[in-house]
Amino acid sequence: MSIQSKSAIAKGDGTFTIENVTLSDPKADEVLVQIKAAGLCHTDYDSLSWGKPIVMGHEGAGIVKKVGSAINELKEGDQVILNWATPCLSCFQCQEGNQHICENNSPVVAGANGHTPGHAHLQSTQWQGQPIERSFNLGTLSEYALVKESALVKVNEQNLNFSAASIVSCGVMTGFGSVVNAAKLTAGSSVVVLGCGGVGLNVINACEISGAGRIIAVDINPKKLELAQQFGATAVILADKADQGLSEVAEKVKHMLSGRGADYAFECTAIPALGAAPLAMIRNAGIAVQVSGIEEEITIDMRLFEWDKIYINPLYGKCRPQIDFPKLMQLYKKGDLKLDEMITREYQLEDLQQAFNDMLSGENAKGVIIFK
Repeated sequence: MSIQSKSAIAKGDGTFTIENVTLSDPKADEVLVQIKAAGLCHTDYDSLSWGKPIVMGHEGAGIVKKVGSAINELKEGDQVILNWATPCLSCFQCQEGNQHICENNSPVVAGANGHTPGHAHLQSTQWQGQPIERSFNLGTLSEYALVKESALVKVNEQNLNFSAASIVSCGVMTGFGSVVNAAKLTAGSSVVVLGCGGVGLNVINACEISGAGRIIAVDINPKKLELAQQFGATAVILADKADQGLSEVAEKVKHMLSGRGADYAFECTAIPALGAAPLAMIRNAGIAVQVSGIEEEITIDMRLFEWDKIYINPLYGKCRPQIDFPKLMQLYKKGDLKLDEMITREYQLEDLQQAFNDMLSGENAKGVIIFK
């Protein structure tokens, strides 16, 4: 029996509407999830202009309502986190341990056999009598989502804080995983974090959890630097927009770190002109990490690599959802991972425009849509 689900639908022209979509019964390998909370990020705003109707949202947590006939690991009532980078577990990359760049299912890896952002594997969601795609095959800005079993991670915890759980599967994982899985930061290290938005704050938090000795946060917004200190930064630098390539910041960093630079630097600004900036912050043989996913052509002075510097560009913190999400929730339970502190405000679905406005103005570290 089909159900109606109130959803945020991007119309493709930069606008959205709140209307019902119709979901069919789960197929054999599908699960119907009642969404309890959905995190917001800039990708959700970008989806307004993807040129086609789409059920919005790619971060979320909820409760299993119905499972397909082939589902054995999940049952009605289970609490789950939804994951947008679903591994197939059988392709070359998954077998290599790179589940985040699955060759069959990745919605973002060029050349993969998967689908581009917003393309749905399923045709079981209807809007105005026509099939509609779901953002990253999820569509979490909706009362219900019909997804593949591989998109879900079960959370065995009583009275789960769904708002906190809902933000794990994008910015938190990207920031934390870039530090722990990709850079493999060692205790006692010195770190520079460029950009203290949601992802940058998660990088800072992960560096603190990993035992970094010095964490220098850099931003042009004093309010974000205040937040950075709450998340673990030991020093802050207020940058100037006119500082091209953050060269002046790099000199300050070197002065603070015995003249040689940091062991690690993480770029979290998403500003193409700063794509090479972390190289200027690190010592010889240091590691620069491009976290924010810049996908534009930039020019890099190769002298920035002198000498033996390493520059890496990980996707999604090299996420392995079934392994990483439980770790993150345990760290949250211990009080180490600051999820509650990350959430500035909760909104109803009808207040989505205000949530976007607050995100774009920098009012929020993170906004969350909650469903009753």
